[in-house]
Formats: sequence, C-alpha cells, structure tokens
Amino acid sequence: MKISVSPPPYPGAPVVVLIAGLGGSASYWLAQSAALEQRYQLVCYDQRGTGQNAGALPAGYTLRHMAGELTQALNEAGLTRYAVVGHALGALVGLQMALDRPDAVRALVCVNGWLSLHPHTRRCFQVRERLLDAGGPAAWVEAQPLFLYPASWMAANAPRLEAEETLGLVHFQGRENLLRRLAALKEADFSLLAARIRCPVQVICAADDLLVPACCSDALHAALPDSRKTVMTQGGHACNVTEPETFNALLLSGLGSLLPGHEAVL
Repeated sequence: MKISVSPPPYPGAPVVVLIAGLGGSASYWLAQSAALEQRYQLVCYDQRGTGQNAGALPAGYTLRHMAGELTQALNEAGLTRYAVVGHALGALVGLQMALDRPDAVRALVCVNGWLSLHPHTRRCFQVRERLLDAGGPAAWVEAQPLFLYPASWMAANAPRLEAEETLGLVHFQGRENLLRRLAALKEADFSLLAARIRCPVQVICAADDLLVPACCSDALHAALPDSRKTVMTQGGHACNVTEPETFNALLLSGLGSLLPGHEAVL
C-alpha cells in the first residue's frame, strides 16, 4: 500500500499519521497539513480500495485488515513509532492500531469517533445505503454533505460543494468497496477493549455532529484509561474542514501535551 511521508522539519521530529474516515482520501487533511508540517513528520494515505490504493477489497474485510495494512506500510517506510490522528472510521483504525501495536503507537487523537456504532449513526448509514441502491453513486455523493457539514456552512460554500461532488463522482471508490468498508465500520466494537489502550488519547468532537452524536465521544473518553476530551461548539461531523482554525489549535495543543518535549519546536 502506498503512503505519503513528508520530510521531517527537524532531526528527530515526531511522526504523525493522519487517517481519514469512510471517504478514505488523504486530501481530507489538507487544512491540517500546513499547520502540522512545521512541527511533525506527516504520513498521509488513501485507504485501501480508494484513490492511489484503488483495487477490489476482499470479502470479509475488517478493521484489523485496515490497521494491519497501514502498520505494514509504515514499517516498510522505516517508521516504527508514531502518533495517530483519526477521524471517525480513521479513529477506529487508530484504536485498533493502539491495541495491536502498543509499542508503536505513542499517542492517539480520535475525532468524532466511538466505541461501538450508535443507533442514530446506524440509521444514518442505512438511509445512505438505500440512497446508493436507489440512485447509485450520484445519490450517495449528493447526500454526503448533509451528514458532514452544518447547514449554514453548506449555504456559504455552495461552489465548493459543487466541486466536491464532481470530484467525489470522478473518484468514487466503487459500490462493493464502499459497502465492504462500511460493513467493517459497523462491526467494530471497542466496548470491552478500550481499557487495554495505554497510550494517551485526545478525544475531539463537535456538539452539532449530525452523523455521530457527541455522546459517543463521552463514552469513548470514559472508557479509555488515559484520555482528555474537548467538545467543539460547532463544525459538524467534518469539524476539521469547516472550523480549521479552531480545530488546528486544539490539535496542536493536544499533540504538544501528548508528545511532551516537542510542543515548543517550530
């Protein structure tokens, strides 16, 4: 699997791995990369079955496959210690990596993540799957912003949304890949496993997230032995995209405390 590794900004800079959600694209983190690359060596990647790592996914594809593929790619790149920042599905991959490779994952940031799928989130995905069945990729892509962004942000960014829809159709990951990745997301359950995660964790959520209620982050925070939680008052599910300045400040502060000794390096 291909990953993109930036040059370290200084010798010994901590490595930070950025993992997107169900969309799977490395470009999801564009608004964070400029803020992070002065302090950290960044790893971004398109998840298997998407973008630069396109190809049919096998039946029975699971979260452990996702975590294992990324860990192998990092090892092949010579990266054996890193912090992980994951959004939604990406947060779940980070949790799995922290369980499977506690020696490798120094710290974890979970953005709008969860322990197990909330009934509301499950309902949202059921509706989206029906849209995919009835209207194909176009219906899935057109509906996606409703679950990602606040209404006011969507109204103020209509041209951007139109461009995103065009790109979303051009780079659509394929129905079978999408459903297999979605099935892996639905089946993941850390309710009985979170207590085993020993690395420090920063939990970030948005109070107005339509797809993943903020109570999911409350439960995640409560289940983790070493975690801290911050609730953004607005931003929706994709709060790092809609409120990048607020989110980036939280992320930089959080990584600085999770990776002590590097918070003042510029």
